[in-house]
Amino acid sequence: MSVDEGLHPSQRTLAALAQPAYSRLPVDERRRRLLEASADLFATHSYDELSMSRIAREAGISKGLLYHYFPSKRELFVATLQQSAAEIAALTEPDPELAPMDALAASLDAFLGWIEEHPVAYGKLMRSSAQPEVEDLIADIRERTARRILDGLAPGATPRRRAAVRGWLWLMDGVILDWLEHRDMERAEIRDLLLGALGGAIEASA
Repeated sequence: MSVDEGLHPSQRTLAALAQPAYSRLPVDERRRRLLEASADLFATHSYDELSMSRIAREAGISKGLLYHYFPSKRELFVATLQQSAAEIAALTEPDPELAPMDALAASLDAFLGWIEEHPVAYGKLMRSSAQPEVEDLIADIRERTARRILDGLAPGATPRRRAAVRGWLWLMDGVILDWLEHRDMERAEIRDLLLGALGGAIEASA
């Protein structure tokens, strides 16, 4: 096994950024690696703890190069959030070949799997929800998810049904945060609990 293979994925990203060959990477690949590195830093440090100088130093690149891609820490932070959201959206895209409830179960399981791999990042995201960029991102994800559920499971949604589905999304965050805090249930149990709660909410709204 090589030295790199023994590193955590985020450490391999930082190590790759520090390689001289990084200067020869295509622009999109450079930007992607910078966002991966910053995602790890924002997940383990508060926003105010990090400066552009520190981010550049941790990434093993010059501050000038970092500013070349991201003119400010705020823009880097927002871009990091957007990349993570895009990653989750791709991971949880419903399978059109499955029945709506089966597709939702698979998407939910994939989402919980992502959280298992990034528990600190998820917890910090929820605790940072008062920041406008985070609040807007979470609101957008919830709205798109609610629309997807209503279209697939409850077509012709009434105001009661819409409220039930949106409320379930808030419940989901609470259940997941409890799961991360206590770790006394398996992922499948959390998935089934959430699916049961959604089914109950939709039934109650009928």
